Amino acid sequence: QVQLVESGGGSVQAGGSLRLSCAASGRTFSSFGMGWFRQAPGKEREFVAAISWSTVFTYYADSVKGRFTISRDTAKNTVYLQMNSLKPEDTAVYYCAAKVGRGSYTQVAEYDYWGQGTQVTVSS
Repeated sequence: QVQLVESGGGSVQAGGSLRLSCAASGRTFSSFGMGWFRQAPGKEREFVAAISWSTVFTYYADSVKGRFTISRDTAKNTVYLQMNSLKPEDTAVYYCAAKVGRGSYTQVAEYDYWGQGTQVTVSS
């Protein structure tokens, strides 16, 4: 079993920055692909960013490319999402997720474990 705990959410004005963290415990963190997703009220959960277990590959939604950066620290069993130039449309609950398989990094269904989410609110 894997436990994921997100932190770092909060309220910020447009143009500001936040860094989300996701601490993992349980099975070997280094073997998982890790992703960040978000869900706004009334909308489906959507892909934001992902990083392969090797850190060689990173993936981003077009809406955040150039503004968000995903990274991982295997020694700390933690994955990060640095969010810069935030916009009101980035407002959502952000979820950390871990995947064991080799399937798509952008699909919700490919992930095996999920955190409880952290709220990010961006005001204009």
